[in-house]
Amino acid sequence: MHIDALLNILRAAGEPTRFRLLVLCTQGELTVTELVQILGQSQPRVSRHLKLLVDAGLLDRFREGTWAFYRAAANGGGAEVARILAELISEGDPVIAADLSRLEEVKRTRQERADAYFRDNASVWNEVRSLYVPEADVEAALLRLFGGRVIGDYLDIGTGTGRMLELFAGQMERGVGIDLNHKMLSMARSRLEEAGVSHCQVRHGDMYRLPFGPHSFDVVTVHQVLHFADDPAAVLQEAARTMRPGARIAVVDFALHEMEELRENHAHRRLGFGDDEVVGWLSAAGLVSGTAATLVGDPLTIRIWTADIPVRNGGGS
Repeated sequence: MHIDALLNILRAAGEPTRFRLLVLCTQGELTVTELVQILGQSQPRVSRHLKLLVDAGLLDRFREGTWAFYRAAANGGGAEVARILAELISEGDPVIAADLSRLEEVKRTRQERADAYFRDNASVWNEVRSLYVPEADVEAALLRLFGGRVIGDYLDIGTGTGRMLELFAGQMERGVGIDLNHKMLSMARSRLEEAGVSHCQVRHGDMYRLPFGPHSFDVVTVHQVLHFADDPAAVLQEAARTMRPGARIAVVDFALHEMEELRENHAHRRLGFGDDEVVGWLSAAGLVSGTAATLVGDPLTIRIWTADIPVRNGGGS
């Protein structure tokens, strides 16, 4: 990096509010409204500072419907400088500590809203999903993408009613579904018992901290989960950690759309995803993207992205 470029980056970061914003955005994706809430400053002031950080290459900005998200830059010289600067500051610093405390409160509020939605809609979850692309079409596409492969150990992240476990039951030796919502888990257990799927289980667990060691699974699915996630990239990174060499992941979610009411009425954090974004996250997690499928709906379209963990020379783990 040339000295002029580095000095420009340092000038952008070298102001108290901008430095606080930079540190916060290394913790995940945040909206302007959330950053205003954390810093206690006006929206125009925060927006001006964010623009300077984006222009300097320290932050990435992406618009989604009426919301704009900010996060630490993923690539370029600014990305490396942002990482180094954030690591240099002590979390014991009183200003930063207060910011991080308020950030945790923002995240708790998000999670409480999502939990309330799941709790109130658990009994009609399949009906809610059917409002988009028919689930039968999604399931048929998933089965085609996996080509009848024999699965040893299978993981379904955000399992909901356990339908994915039921779908792949005939191809797997063992299966486990993870979900944070106890009512969903109760429904999933009842469903699996009724279907006679005794080699599958569901467990309470956090998709950001999966209760499994590395190289535990041959197939992982993330079915209609990422649009609720605060940090979709971290979900995929954690999923990849649990995958064996040669294992495959399938990510099912909405293509980009503009249905703002899904945020208000259904607790969606993201209005779908673009291919470049998802493939970039998969690549950053050490996965090699493969075939993807599109199921066009009205008004929402489903995308199914697949990726594999490369097999090292000799097939070792």
